[in-house]
Amino acid sequence: MPHASPPDGSTALVLSGGGARAAYQVGVLQAIAGLRAACGHGHGGAPFDIFSGTSAGAINAAALASGADHFDHAVRRIARAWAHVHAQQVYHADSLHVIQRGAHWLTLLSLGWALARWRRVHPHSLLNNAPLAQLLEKLVPLQRVPHLIRAGHLRALAVTASSYNSGLHVAFFDAGDAQEPWVHSLRKSARGPITHAHLLASSAIPLVFPATALPIDGHTEYFGDGSMRETSPLAPAIHLGARRLLVVGTSRAYEPPPAVPVGTQQPYPSLAKVAGHALSNIFLDALAVDVNQVQHINQALALLTPEQRSRSPMHPLELLVFVPSRSLDEEAARHVCDLPRSMRVLLSALGVPVNRPGDSDGALASYLLFERAYTRRLMALGRSDALARRDEICAFFGWHDRGDPLRLVQYSTLSGT
Repeated sequence: MPHASPPDGSTALVLSGGGARAAYQVGVLQAIAGLRAACGHGHGGAPFDIFSGTSAGAINAAALASGADHFDHAVRRIARAWAHVHAQQVYHADSLHVIQRGAHWLTLLSLGWALARWRRVHPHSLLNNAPLAQLLEKLVPLQRVPHLIRAGHLRALAVTASSYNSGLHVAFFDAGDAQEPWVHSLRKSARGPITHAHLLASSAIPLVFPATALPIDGHTEYFGDGSMRETSPLAPAIHLGARRLLVVGTSRAYEPPPAVPVGTQQPYPSLAKVAGHALSNIFLDALAVDVNQVQHINQALALLTPEQRSRSPMHPLELLVFVPSRSLDEEAARHVCDLPRSMRVLLSALGVPVNRPGDSDGALASYLLFERAYTRRLMALGRSDALARRDEICAFFGWHDRGDPLRLVQYSTLSGT
């Protein structure tokens, strides 16, 4: 990954996509904030100066960047939101909206394009995420970002989205005037203030949520989830000057496949299983590939002499990567019954056995399960996974671990927000 060495050792937080699975990231951040306090580094500004996110990870990254001068408060703010979330806060989950949109989709699937053409049925998406726009207005004070950059609390914020019109993957970023945009094959960057529309675009799961119109290069294009066509999730942070990257994924790529008894005849996959598999490919594969690529480059650079490294256009990157230690699909399968009845009916029509929690394939539901019983389980897992690597976190940030007990930044301690 060739880049000229940045002027300093900036530290970036990179958060991947994954819909409701992004609650896991918040648990990791709670543990990091608690560990920082236990190491005697107090409160105040963030231990990161670059924030980069995709899809739901873009929302988390933007919320943290908006509070970069009070990191613990920003973590508590998003933890409270994820710990009390309901599907109705993210998409219209009432029966009327779900039936209207779901019926359109099922009509197209069952009766084909001819009826759709006759009736001019052109649904934009399976679900309407208008409630998410209202939630973002309250949760993410993006108007603070330019001020925080000027005040030196923040170096840059980047969120990614994919254009349905040009086919390009775009990293929208806000940074100091010295930061130059970049262009690569099938991906580019665009400077400008980050808005809530950028977050809606970045988190617009394909087919599930509608595309968002964004201005770019003097015209308007429609954008969807930033995980689509994302070949290098780490690239925006690196281009913005990061030398050290803490990455939090929600990847199924690291989860072991389910055990299948020898001789078992597997049933034909339901639409829900196919959709979950497709979303997993969109959201999760690129991060694992990109991390492996950086690790290989680091190994190659370690073989060079100091003089050879000084002449190289590449530089080593320090990585600390967190991914769930347990299957989020299995957790989602146990919580499908927590979804509103209208959503359970829709998922049932797609082949999810919603009346038998734990028996269904939870891949599709794991992205849509914006319900607090599920998100709190993911947050707890994130905290547990991070605390199990306490020594690595301290080494990454250069903190001296005094062995003090942690006072985790919990959502329950936040009042008046």
